[in-house]
Amino acid sequence: MAIMVIALGVLYAELFNTEIHDFLPFLCVGLLVWNFISSFLTEGGTLFTGAESHIKQIRLPYSVYVYRSSWSKLIIFAHNFVIYLGVLSYFEIWPGTVALLAVPGLLLLLINGAFATLYVGMLSARFRDVPQVINSVVQIIFFITPIMWKPELLQTRTYITDFNPFFHLLQIVRAPLLGAVPTLENYLVVLLITLLNVVVVGAFFTRFRARISYWV
Repeated sequence: MAIMVIALGVLYAELFNTEIHDFLPFLCVGLLVWNFISSFLTEGGTLFTGAESHIKQIRLPYSVYVYRSSWSKLIIFAHNFVIYLGVLSYFEIWPGTVALLAVPGLLLLLINGAFATLYVGMLSARFRDVPQVINSVVQIIFFITPIMWKPELLQTRTYITDFNPFFHLLQIVRAPLLGAVPTLENYLVVLLITLLNVVVVGAFFTRFRARISYWV
């Protein structure tokens, strides 16, 4: 991760004619948060199929598998977070107390990620081609989300970020870690996404919960 951040940071700072001390921290935090978010989608396909032997032999709440998956991703994020601290030290950047806003933002990402993992895990247990489709879609989302490029480059085409839910999910953690406060729009969109996840995934899980053990 550190090698990728440095290599892409130096390259794209030159391509976009941007000061590296401004672009590299932006890229670093963006990649860290994006990997955290995308891992819920790309690895969610094996949530139940990967635990087939446990599901068929041991009667455990399905939430246990969701908690285990979410916890492992949080640990990986914590390990990679060291890179962010190194970038801050090198460029002598201090985001201030506003960085504490990243904590509730990360909690919201964790909640939404857990719901997404549950939903994707159930779909993938029923339809085994779903993980391949999701991996392809996630790659496309990566390029249309401001991670390796800054939103300011869009100029008048801001609708690309305004209607991109992943941008708002990124911002509630990335902005505080860079010393900025997320906008009210960012929080409102994320709260709306959370509400939709609770309703849709809750209804889906309630409807098909009993079939999971047969699907795997």
